[in-house]
Amino acid sequence: MNLARRGLPRARLSRAWQRGFTLIELLITVAILAMLAGGAMTFADLAVQRSHEQELRSALRQIREGIDAYKLAADANRVRKSADESGYPPDLDALWRGVPDMADPKREKKLYFMRRLPRDPLADPSLPAEATWGLRSYASDADNPQPGRDVFDVYSLSPGLSLGGRPYREW
Repeated sequence: MNLARRGLPRARLSRAWQRGFTLIELLITVAILAMLAGGAMTFADLAVQRSHEQELRSALRQIREGIDAYKLAADANRVRKSADESGYPPDLDALWRGVPDMADPKREKKLYFMRRLPRDPLADPSLPAEATWGLRSYASDADNPQPGRDVFDVYSLSPGLSLGGRPYREW
């Protein structure tokens, strides 16, 4: 419909057309918003990865402290070990299921080194906690960790890299 026929003056007619946005302005605005949203998603992904790394660091610390406590108890003759054993736990379950306290004459009391076994936050959530960790025995090399008769250390089985670029397996 022709606005000039309605009796609007020319100055008012030109202002009416200037109030809206052009297609180019709208496209630029949408492009800027898309870039900002993409940056926010990248930031969210980094925050999630950082959170998983903190959980992994905490879980490794808990398990390693439990292994060290077990070794100290074995050296203090509170955990049964034979002469050919290292004194480290035979498996991760011994840390949270408990072992008989050799200081108790009736052997009714148990020693517990952890409340529960934490899981690797980077592992498949359908796996049980004990299956999420790689095990290194006392007899194996640090460069090539292998399971064995005892658990000297644990590591993540995740093939990924940390935010610092170091493989999770080396933590």
